[in-house]
Amino acid sequence: MNEFKIINNYFKILSRKNPAAKNLNDDVFFDKKSGIVISIDTYNSNVHFKNFVRPRLIIKKIIRSSLSDLICKGVTPKYYFLSGGGNKKTFSKKNLSLISKSLKEEQKKYSIKIGGGDTVYSKIPSFSVTVIGFSKKIVYRNNAKYRDDIYVTGNLGDSYLGLKLIENKINLIKKSKKYFVNKYYCPDIPFLFSKKLLNFANTSIDISDGLISDMEKLINNQKISYEININKIPISNSLNDYLKKNNKDKKDFVFKGDDYQILFTSAKKNRRLIRSIAKKMNQKVTIIGKINNNLKSNMLLQNDKTLKLAKYKGYSHMF
Repeated sequence: MNEFKIINNYFKILSRKNPAAKNLNDDVFFDKKSGIVISIDTYNSNVHFKNFVRPRLIIKKIIRSSLSDLICKGVTPKYYFLSGGGNKKTFSKKNLSLISKSLKEEQKKYSIKIGGGDTVYSKIPSFSVTVIGFSKKIVYRNNAKYRDDIYVTGNLGDSYLGLKLIENKINLIKKSKKYFVNKYYCPDIPFLFSKKLLNFANTSIDISDGLISDMEKLINNQKISYEININKIPISNSLNDYLKKNNKDKKDFVFKGDDYQILFTSAKKNRRLIRSIAKKMNQKVTIIGKINNNLKSNMLLQNDKTLKLAKYKGYSHMF
């Protein structure tokens, strides 16, 4: 059973009298009356990161990944709470100093403040992060409109190649390896651009589990379909060079997740506005497809071919 069936079968019913929980079908808890917005994420060793040999970088990944849930809703994070589980090796004096330094850097970079947390003994390193922000509105899931453009910020695929390098499944020269590994640990979350999201986005989500998987979560309760063109999915020059030099296919890299870019839809009338905002902020934003009506099937296109979506679903927790 995957995580979404567990939520739907056992926990969704508990949220029926709590509209702020959004039927447990969105990235955040949002209470309109108070304006509070909350998200929570848990990260375990060997699942969300391979090991704890780079605590400074792992903490950066954890914090940025957690902030991503709020910023993809157009909400600016203000406070975070961090709980950590580990043993003497995890929480050695050296590691604790590195963790503290990393948190200080992330606080400064994103203007956030720690509000509290907890520490417990655990055989494996594990962290939970709760992020809080305040807003009068958010960008919801399941609010795409027929004929909307589908957009993605930044580039996709760098993080996955970084993971393969960490796992020693791919070899690259030192300079290239450093670039991709850094993209895995320190995703370029579109923090400033997200502040404008409420001006034009009909619906949005961050790309954590993979482009196709998150696209389907974005519109899962709507009677519409999507069409995505692989050739339009943005990748970095570094990944493009790697693909050409090693005769690799783009589609094997851009659907794996861990990108933490914003996937959103917007009406065609907003194209000029989005381009203008993106240019001012030096933020890469790309149209990769469109929303169709429910008479069409979801489609993934590459050149003149329609690909089987099941092969590119990305990651899902299985129990």
